[in-house]
Amino acid sequence: MTQTNPQDISSPAAPGTDDNVLPFRMAPHNIEAEQALLGAILVNNEAHDRVSSFLEVDHFFEPLHGRIFQVAARLIQSSKPATPITLKTFFDNEEPIDENLTVPQYLGRLAAGATTIINAKEYGQTIYDLAQRRSLIIIGEDMVNTAYVSSVEEPPGLQIEEAEQKLYKLAETGKYGQGFESFSSALRGCIEMADAAYRRGGGLSGVSTGLTDLDRQMGGLQGSDLIVLAGRPSMGKTALATNIAFNIAKAHNMAARQPAGPDGAPVEDGAVVGFYSLEMSSEQLATRIVSEQSLVPSEKIRRGMISDDDFRELVRVSQDLQEIPFFIDPTGGISIAQLAARARRLKRQHNLGVIIVDYLQLLTGSGNSNANRVQEITEITTGLKALAKELAVPIIALSQLSRQVESREDKRPQLSDLRESGSIEQDADVVLFVYREEYYVSRAEPREGTPEHLTWQDEMDRTMGLAEVIVAKQRHGPVGTVKMQFTGEFTRFSDYIDNEHIPDRRDF
Repeated sequence: MTQTNPQDISSPAAPGTDDNVLPFRMAPHNIEAEQALLGAILVNNEAHDRVSSFLEVDHFFEPLHGRIFQVAARLIQSSKPATPITLKTFFDNEEPIDENLTVPQYLGRLAAGATTIINAKEYGQTIYDLAQRRSLIIIGEDMVNTAYVSSVEEPPGLQIEEAEQKLYKLAETGKYGQGFESFSSALRGCIEMADAAYRRGGGLSGVSTGLTDLDRQMGGLQGSDLIVLAGRPSMGKTALATNIAFNIAKAHNMAARQPAGPDGAPVEDGAVVGFYSLEMSSEQLATRIVSEQSLVPSEKIRRGMISDDDFRELVRVSQDLQEIPFFIDPTGGISIAQLAARARRLKRQHNLGVIIVDYLQLLTGSGNSNANRVQEITEITTGLKALAKELAVPIIALSQLSRQVESREDKRPQLSDLRESGSIEQDADVVLFVYREEYYVSRAEPREGTPEHLTWQDEMDRTMGLAEVIVAKQRHGPVGTVKMQFTGEFTRFSDYIDNEHIPDRRDF
């Protein structure tokens, strides 16, 4: 027996050529490739293994072919042979293809027409690519139809966002998740990571934060890690995230100009940074960075209370900052799906290297009305961790802490203080807490002139400008506390030096 004619199982023929009838275009497909793949699978079930990682039932143009593939896959996954004989019972009651051909007979023709499984993966790839093109057509038609029927009150931006999500979801489908890899491949990755750390000269296997003591504790920011940076309000978590983001982007820009490592070989430093500012506007975030770099207090910048020297310094710093690869998305209340779609786009367009989310509790989930807030946070943290692995970049997600911190005498945060869900601690590879004792001491000032006030003044002198970054969890290294210097006037974190004075421009 020979294979059936593709037209015997394809869609209806095109209409006539009447001038009043629009020409009918058949969606892209390849019936012969579908038949060849199914025949190969029925003859040798190993052919299924070559396409199972990327090919799905919906990718087949002919619905019957999709059902045959589905039944065969179920049998193979159950360790049973998938042949025309074993599949026959599943299709005995199926409507005949035509008056001369039943589905069981068709199965026999598919197997008889098969030659080899060598090209099975290529057949599968052809089917997959054509299915992608058909999906593109559907998305395009939906865009056109929705644009025609949408009411005036519905903002077009919403349709653009939905279309963008569909397109990027389609673009990323099947791109990641390649299944098992050999241990030798994993070893190569390990050696390459060690080599990068050696050539950087600082012992860092990850991206440097620009803060020496923190880098020493963490080994830099590791690709695929979800790093949760948490703290109570006014502790400076956004300031620390902003400082780290700027340091990384600036280092990447400098590395582009001077790419040689210690041994003269090119080495990557820093990274392209994507900053999701769900709380602050892009202007507010830029003001913080300009203040930190120019050492002009942000309060003076906002009020315009600056001298000529200050203004010249702001202009100089602004010109330098224009070149750094730092991208800000100030959209408030976006979903984890929207965040992921935009990150993938930035990854493709600019080779995104680090993602920062400020902050986690302002993200939304998939919109499931039956989900409570704990379930939604779980969905968000799981999505962020999956995105970090997918793009192979570190993600720093800022998080609020519960109020129970304030009820303790020692207000240093603990893992149990993470707000709204234990999934934050579970999904995070690293948990960092920002703590400034100065904040609490300054708000407990006794009446001036009393003995208690003298003790309080000593405490203020001891804690002034001192911040702690508590590494409470780290999968790849030790936990501990890193002392840092914090200058609130400029929202600036820097390496801690005992008895350090308030920074001046001459120090930098």
